[in-house]
Amino acid sequence: MLLITCICLIWLSNAFPSYPVEAAYNLTLPHQHPDPEAVVQQVQRSLNHSVSRRRALLGTHEEKDSFSCLTGNPIDDCWRCDPNWQNNRQLLASCGIGFGRNALGGKGGQIYMVTDSSDRDPVSPTPGTLRFAVIQTEPLWIIFSGNMLIRLKEELIVNSFKTIDGRGANVHITGGGCITLQYISNVIIHNVHIHHCVSTGNANVRSSPTHWGWRTKSDGDGISIFGASNIWVDHCSLSYCKDGLIDAIMGSTAITISNNYFSHHNEVMLLGHSDDYLPDSGMQVTIIFNHFGQALVQRMPRCRRGYIHVVNNDFTQWEMYAIGGSANPTINSQGNRYMAPSDPNAKEVTKRVETEEREWSGWNWRTEGDMMVNGAFFVPSGEGLAVKYAKASSVDPKSSALIDQLTMNAGVLGGTRDNSKSIAYPGFNNGGSSGGGSGDEDDGFFGMTFGSGAGAIPPPSFILPCLTAFILSLFSWLNSSSTSS
Repeated sequence: MLLITCICLIWLSNAFPSYPVEAAYNLTLPHQHPDPEAVVQQVQRSLNHSVSRRRALLGTHEEKDSFSCLTGNPIDDCWRCDPNWQNNRQLLASCGIGFGRNALGGKGGQIYMVTDSSDRDPVSPTPGTLRFAVIQTEPLWIIFSGNMLIRLKEELIVNSFKTIDGRGANVHITGGGCITLQYISNVIIHNVHIHHCVSTGNANVRSSPTHWGWRTKSDGDGISIFGASNIWVDHCSLSYCKDGLIDAIMGSTAITISNNYFSHHNEVMLLGHSDDYLPDSGMQVTIIFNHFGQALVQRMPRCRRGYIHVVNNDFTQWEMYAIGGSANPTINSQGNRYMAPSDPNAKEVTKRVETEEREWSGWNWRTEGDMMVNGAFFVPSGEGLAVKYAKASSVDPKSSALIDQLTMNAGVLGGTRDNSKSIAYPGFNNGGSSGGGSGDEDDGFFGMTFGSGAGAIPPPSFILPCLTAFILSLFSWLNSSSTSS
């Protein structure tokens, strides 16, 4: 009986989600940068270089073609000035900045062209479909043969080392899920519309060529980043989802969210699973050159723990607040434009969620070079900010006066970036629900029980016999001890 108990206890200790020793004690994650301020400096150097290059050509008669394509946005200027970019698509992987700058996507892999917009069978996807491409194990750079509306039946579970590259086509992804990045790394999602994503699940879905499994109900996020790293979402238009447009939770880190257009939604972006989930202290996210546009309510983003760099974004609408947080996240806001709504009770950019001032007064929330419009105001906090941010402020963020130039191409390149104007969906009432749900509740964690296998919750049917054996052996040992004494 004692042997059975020991075996059960060993099995239980290995069955539940485990984290590296560093994550448990030092709250570090794989791919977490040891010096986030150095990454902030790298972002500013890259931005300074692009803006200076554009200014140097201004007013000259030389390199007119080069000047016309330069915006000062270092991501776009990296690849858009090449007239033959379609023959060198993978250059994009070298253009990232911020915490997600090392995301390789499918760099070095083959080009895979999606020719079939259908999603008939999530367990046995048809070759030529997006689902078939994203589950492959090898690196792939995924492109599209033409304009497509892809209506997903279930979550699109993406494997590591993939780029979804919508340049040159008008690609809309909608329906069940939508995109799930769970326990994987090195994914780039570029230039696609993601909208009208709904909660699906209680179905089998394939995650690799050799594995499929049961999925419980999804939250209905546009992009769900779950225990993933080295992720870059660039030039996408996101709106009208059931829960968040982009949610990053459960120890995700090394993420850049850039050049996107967000609109028509309630809870836009959640960063961090829960206040007491300590591994999210290692989350590092760069939010840059995005346009937070029409009909947005809150969470741009809403942060728990971690280090969040919000730089040179255009916030043109919110109904409740722009940036919120709890559990002591570090917020570094630089060179953004915040335009407050007309509601006199919603002028504040920031919100400390369900936290008393005596607690949040020590949190490091900083505003530098931000432009406040229509009565907007940012409430900074934290002690010793001048020392903590000395390195970051040594290279000034670009003036918020350049926001129009830096964010002029936010969203999908070419055509409309507002999904409510681009395509009609029966039953959605011109967009339908603007989202908001329980994406930050614990049931989202326990519902995600397969992927690479990391962190899977052991079935209760196995736990109960082991607990029973342990209890019986304990009673047996106590009884024998009492008899012998």
